[in-house]
Amino acid sequence: MIVKTHEVPRIILQLEALVKRLPQNHPKIPQIIEDLNIRNAGFRGELAIDYPLSFLNEKDYFIFHDLRLKTKKHYFQLDTLILNPKVAIILEVKNYSGTLHFESGFKQLIQTKDGIEKGYPYPLTQLERHELQLKEWLQQQKLREINITSLVVISNSYTIISTSPEEKSLYQKIIHKEELPTKIPKLVNVQQNQPLEEKELKKISRLLLKQHTERDSSILERYQIDQKELIKGAICKYCGSLPLIRIKANWHCTTCNRKDKLAHIRALDDYKLLIKPTITNSEVRNFLEINSIATANRLLQSMNLKYDGEKKGRVYYL
Repeated sequence: MIVKTHEVPRIILQLEALVKRLPQNHPKIPQIIEDLNIRNAGFRGELAIDYPLSFLNEKDYFIFHDLRLKTKKHYFQLDTLILNPKVAIILEVKNYSGTLHFESGFKQLIQTKDGIEKGYPYPLTQLERHELQLKEWLQQQKLREINITSLVVISNSYTIISTSPEEKSLYQKIIHKEELPTKIPKLVNVQQNQPLEEKELKKISRLLLKQHTERDSSILERYQIDQKELIKGAICKYCGSLPLIRIKANWHCTTCNRKDKLAHIRALDDYKLLIKPTITNSEVRNFLEINSIATANRLLQSMNLKYDGEKKGRVYYL
C-alpha cells in the first residue's frame, strides 16, 4: 500500500513563483525556466512509476514516495522506498530520453540525444550512498536490521539503456519502469533473512513519516536575487495581470475587468515560497500594495493564521 504519496517538490513551487514574480527580461529568467523544466521532467518521471507499482500486491509492500531523512551528519532523499518484511528497496528514478550509457569504470552516465553527448552523475554511486545512509538511519532508531537493495528505474519506455557486455551486473540494477511488477517480487524472493514482524514494519513506517523533513532553502539565495527585484501585488488568475486593486472586499483586475476574492492568498503563498514563512501587517501592505492597516488585518484574520505578539509587533505564520 502507498503510505506516503507523491508531493510536488517545494523547489518546483518556488521556481514557478519566481518566474511569475520576476520581470520577463530579467537576466536570470532563462536559467530559472531551464531549471524548472528539468525539475518538472524529473517529477513526471517519478509519477510515471505509479502505474507499474500498482500491480504489486498492496498487502506485501509499504511504498513511500519523496522521503527526506537525516542521519547524524547528513540529509538524504529517496525518490521511492519500498518496504517489505524481507527487504527495503530504494528506487532512483531517471526520466532521460535518447541513449543512456552506464560506464562503471569511470563511474559516469552518458546521455546521447540528437547527436549530442551529455554527462550526468553516476546514479549507482548515489544509490550505494543511500543504502548506507538508510542502514545508518535504521540503526539510529534502534530498529532491527533489514536487507537493503536498490534499483535505477528509467521512466521513459523508449530510452535505450547501454553498457559494456562485460558489465553484466548492471543488468540487474538498471531497469525500465515496466519491469517493476516482476522485478520487485524477485528481489524479495531471493532474500534468506528472517522477515520482520508486522508490528516492526508499522513502527518503521511511523518513524519514516515522522522524521521526513521537507527541504526549505532560500530560492533567492540560490540564484543570487535580491528581494527588491520581485514584482509585488496580487496576480489575476484569469489573465496574469498585476497588481490587482482592492475594492470593497474584492480584488479587481483593470486588464480583464474580473473580480477575485482570494487573490491575496495566492500572493502570500508566493511570499512564503520566495521570502519567508512569517509576515507582519506592514509586510502584507507592502507586498500586496495596499495602504490600509485595517484591510491588511482583515485579510490576515480571514486566513485563520497562527500568530505571536500583539498590535504592531504581531507576526503571522503563513
